[in-house]
Amino acid sequence: MTQPTTDASAGPSGGFPAEFKDAVSTRAFLLVLGVLALQLAFITSYIGAFHHPAPSRIPLAVTAPAEQVAARAAQRLDALPGGPLDARTVPDETAALARIGDRDVDGALIIDPSGKTDRLLVASGAGASLSQALAEVVGRAEAAQGREVRIVDVAPAAAGDARGLSSFYLVVGWCVGGYLCAAVLAISAGARPANLARAVIRLGALLLYSIAAGLLGTVIAGPILGALPGNVMALWGLGTLVVFAVGAITLAFQGVAGVVGIGLAILLVVVLGNPSAGGAYAYPLLPPFWSAIGPALPPGAGTYAARSITYFRGNDAGPPTLVLSAWAVLGAAVTLISAVLHRGKGGPAVGSGAPTGPAARTSGP
Repeated sequence: MTQPTTDASAGPSGGFPAEFKDAVSTRAFLLVLGVLALQLAFITSYIGAFHHPAPSRIPLAVTAPAEQVAARAAQRLDALPGGPLDARTVPDETAALARIGDRDVDGALIIDPSGKTDRLLVASGAGASLSQALAEVVGRAEAAQGREVRIVDVAPAAAGDARGLSSFYLVVGWCVGGYLCAAVLAISAGARPANLARAVIRLGALLLYSIAAGLLGTVIAGPILGALPGNVMALWGLGTLVVFAVGAITLAFQGVAGVVGIGLAILLVVVLGNPSAGGAYAYPLLPPFWSAIGPALPPGAGTYAARSITYFRGNDAGPPTLVLSAWAVLGAAVTLISAVLHRGKGGPAVGSGAPTGPAARTSGP
């Protein structure tokens, strides 16, 4: 008689409970639990940042032909309930325009004591939500004094830049490209580079990708779609820096935590970074937590710098560029250090199903 044969690939033979136990490992369960936590953090962060925007200490210049008139008006605006404005006097309208152009203030009230109508200078290129909030607050304050206000947009958003959001969307796209590029390297060649040379190769590949992504994103947003009229070379450089910084951060997290590092990068850039970036709502309209962390994270630094390049001749783009540079240097350094500390422990490509023995630890760039 022919003896029955057992197919070793058929899996455990204990029915559905055994199949379930074999298929759902503790590691898989913890990873799914982590994804759930990340999803809930995403919901909490975005709704928490955007559900109730309110102006807080919006920088406003105030000027009038008589210094005493400007000082009294600034004091009155500065004392509004809730502190929506941070008013300060400037010598004249020329100085007020210069302060707006340098991004020292977000608007300026030009008082005309000889009439009943004053002018409010705003800059919608810095975000339509900000200029609208400023117009609303100052308009109410002026109405309470029996005066009217005429809005003058001195740095308007381009015709193709709806509500001044194109800079934010461009930076978000650059950020997505940065962490996806780093994640693809993990998926294809192991979460950690096998040695220092492989880490250098990954960073080099990321740099080449960043240069291409920065240029193509700038060309699409600028010459092709006409959304951002800023200097192409400056935006290209910014895009390269944003993509590389986010990618390097992701590589660093992967070097420290393996595949979990991808989730940590998403937590930092997407969950915390995007809602605090000052895109949909500028920093003075966000709750304190988000307005505090936004300038220190890549999406916020990139968005502010992109708007400065596009509408303010690059003024005040230096600090956010330094923030991005710091993230890029830190990410690259941690990536290289992790490669040295975990030498020979790169592991298989994420999702490959390959074993994690010594033979697998030397594969992949």
